[in-house]
Amino acid sequence: MNLSSLRPAKGARKTNKRRGRGPGSGLGKTAGRGHKGQLAGAGYSQKRGFEGGQMPLVRRIPKRGFTNVFRQEYAEVNLDGLARVGKTEIGLKEMTEAGLIKNASGRVKVLGRGDVSAALTVHAHKFSGSAVKKLEAKGGRAVLIGKD
Repeated sequence: MNLSSLRPAKGARKTNKRRGRGPGSGLGKTAGRGHKGQLAGAGYSQKRGFEGGQMPLVRRIPKRGFTNVFRQEYAEVNLDGLARVGKTEIGLKEMTEAGLIKNASGRVKVLGRGDVSAALTVHAHKFSGSAVKKLEAKGGRAVLIGKD
């Protein structure tokens, strides 16, 4: 056995239909496109969502809702995650290194799930009320980053 004798399994490959090669082929003359009409011409390609001239589904269904262009997304970090960082002063850089957030360029909100064991100073864009209470109860601080 060598590379030149390798063949696909029986029935794995079908031969192409040779269209427009005379009446004996069974696909001569109109080559399986029927008679006349939009689909019979060369270069015809059906557009996405085209329903033969009927009003497409995407245009029949009413529009709903809107997108608020001023929306600001926040990455959420909980206190139990911050407690695992192991530092007393925690900023965006430390959160990124600990894997709590993906990149330090985004906005971060600290939420109050879990407890803190030591006094932490946390720098973030936003804090929940419960997170601030828990941080200050242990003698820590919640420092807001930027007022924009």
